[in-house]
Amino acid sequence: MLPASIQITGELLSAAEVQDICESLKEDSVRLLSVRGCQLSDRDFGHVCRGVAESRSLAQLNLNLGVVSSISRTRHLADALKANRSLQTLFLHGSPLLDAGLVTLNPALSTHPTLVCLDLGDCMLGDEALGLICGMLPPDGAKSGLRELTLSANPGISSKGWARLAIAVAHSSQLRVLNLDYNPLGDQIAGMLAVAVASSRTLEVLDLEGTGLTNQSAQVFLDMVENYPTSLRVLVLAENAISPELQQQICDLLSEGEEDDRDAPLPRSEPASNRALLPVRFKHQPIRRTQQAPTWLLPHSNFSHQVFSLTSGVGDSLQSDTEV
Repeated sequence: MLPASIQITGELLSAAEVQDICESLKEDSVRLLSVRGCQLSDRDFGHVCRGVAESRSLAQLNLNLGVVSSISRTRHLADALKANRSLQTLFLHGSPLLDAGLVTLNPALSTHPTLVCLDLGDCMLGDEALGLICGMLPPDGAKSGLRELTLSANPGISSKGWARLAIAVAHSSQLRVLNLDYNPLGDQIAGMLAVAVASSRTLEVLDLEGTGLTNQSAQVFLDMVENYPTSLRVLVLAENAISPELQQQICDLLSEGEEDDRDAPLPRSEPASNRALLPVRFKHQPIRRTQQAPTWLLPHSNFSHQVFSLTSGVGDSLQSDTEV
């Protein structure tokens, strides 16, 4: 039987439901586990983490909307990630990690052998945390790193921190999707990011929605895509003080570049599946730790497993459940 998808939203989880989840994880029958916005006891959270540690099939874990709500839970998750060897995508959007939480998670995140997609949006991070995240974007010739990174709505990061990230992006040999929406970046940081995009040989998607940009930033990006070769294919500039005409010009130029790439042969060293990269997440306004109505639960014993397949941004078949 193919691995299944367990998705629960906004539920108060009972001990029996947690036991069902843990048994499925330990039997390697789960590929995607999402308990976004759910309430469960610290003890049960520890049980789930032990199941994650033992699972050899789990590829995507969604703990969005405050499930990782304390430093003790962060430690449980860090221990699970140290033991796990299958996880590719981790969503922690809307978790109050703070810098201390990222310090706790960093050894496990930075050494995980298969993790390529990480969502740390709205996690109340600062410069210390961002410095650790930059270490997950190793330069050319170094070990592999993240391919997709989300840092939406972390206003505690300073301009110095964002400048450090721009440098890391410029030299990253793996990063393809970068989501920075709803951060107060402004034109100065956007200019640094434009230089990083021009230097990067892999970055294809940059989301700068609602980041305080003006036509000044748009002109810089327009000049870049018009006059210099770049891997960029998607640039999101919505909800900024940028004229629709400038946004359309940039979009048209990026579309032309994408069409040219379709006509060109792929390098032998890069599989076609890795070139067709699109971000897998729903756009949203930053909303802190709000509960939503339950969707559905796939218990271990009461219902038959259901299988979902969707090509994710990292090239594997995973169910998309990234909305927050």
